[in-house]
Amino acid sequence: MQSALRLIYPTQCITCGDRVDASGALCGACWRDTPFISGTVCDCCGAPLLGEDDAQDVRCDACRKYPPVWGRGRAAFLYEDNARNIVLGFKHGDRQEYAIPAGRWMARAAEELVEDDTIVAPVPLHWSRFLKRRYNQSALLSAQVAKVLGLEHCPDLLRRVRKTRSLDGLGPQQRSATVSGAIAVHPKRRHLLEDRPVLLVDDVLTTGATLNSAAEACFSSRACDVNVITLARVAHDDYLTL
Repeated sequence: MQSALRLIYPTQCITCGDRVDASGALCGACWRDTPFISGTVCDCCGAPLLGEDDAQDVRCDACRKYPPVWGRGRAAFLYEDNARNIVLGFKHGDRQEYAIPAGRWMARAAEELVEDDTIVAPVPLHWSRFLKRRYNQSALLSAQVAKVLGLEHCPDLLRRVRKTRSLDGLGPQQRSATVSGAIAVHPKRRHLLEDRPVLLVDDVLTTGATLNSAAEACFSSRACDVNVITLARVAHDDYLTL
């Protein structure tokens, strides 16, 4: 049946529509234009670094100077070229089907960040923004990451208790001030966090201000460890000039 359907409706590259062998895949050209992160990375934020692939506890200059609240972090790719198209299509273009392949890429990057009892949770949207967008892209990603890794998923572990302005165009200090105290643990979910590790999921890591606020909320409810995984991360040189 599947073979017959593929003859009628051949599988297509998720970004350009060219024919591919598997559902949810990228064609060769789009794959080459998508900057997946590999090799040595900052252990805190996932930024690619020069060095040996087996280097341990490597940190970028930014994370040494301003350590994030969370412990370790990874991203599937840099927010450039075709990766930017994927993120924007997913976040603002209603391309919710991107969550399945994106979740697989993120799960692969996050494997070393989790334990058997890790609970996976998305960065939340304020209810007013959720009504406007109709879905939380981070929650779609976190559901897939948890499924692939076989971990518990709690989509409403965190909630936005204060509406904030868009962070687009804001520098690191402005972002941090804007989201400070805006995220809290859902009162009915606090018991899930005590002495447990958490994997926070978001679509894009820029300065880390939003993830810092989410991590602070988790630690306030006695989570023992908080790590983060994002679909993409903005290169340091890009966000430092915002």
